[in-house]
Amino acid sequence: MIDTTKGFTLTREIDATPEELWTAWTDPDELAHWWHPRGVTTPRDSVTVDLRVGGAYTYTMVNDSTGDEYPTGGVYREIVPTERLVFTWGNPDDDPDDAPVVTVTFESLGELTLMTFQLQGVDGTPGDESFYDGWVSALDVLVEHAQGPHVFG
Repeated sequence: MIDTTKGFTLTREIDATPEELWTAWTDPDELAHWWHPRGVTTPRDSVTVDLRVGGAYTYTMVNDSTGDEYPTGGVYREIVPTERLVFTWGNPDDDPDDAPVVTVTFESLGELTLMTFQLQGVDGTPGDESFYDGWVSALDVLVEHAQGPHVFG
């Protein structure tokens, strides 16, 4: 089992609706646009989503400079459309019971949405050039995607 005392939380106030952010987190076409830190891309053909409790997702991030590939995946544990998404995160072959867990919530603030991202099971601190910095960068890419000249869905 994972050590839930390890982890971190990130928040963003985003100029998008909870519905738009939900789509960004659950639609394979949308995920390919942002589910990676800067300097990395996620080819659309690498993204699969079986959006149901117990369903799996996979994607592969590719380093733009080196071509190194980072297969990633997990299993959905809780799905409350436009409000809450909980899933394991790591290597697609990992035992889901031993994988870190991501919880993402969306709360309408009127014209903005408060998105809270929590990762449990791994340490992360600013400047680690690993989990924390990677997710900060990926969420920055998400914000740019959500607030850019884009139509969801």
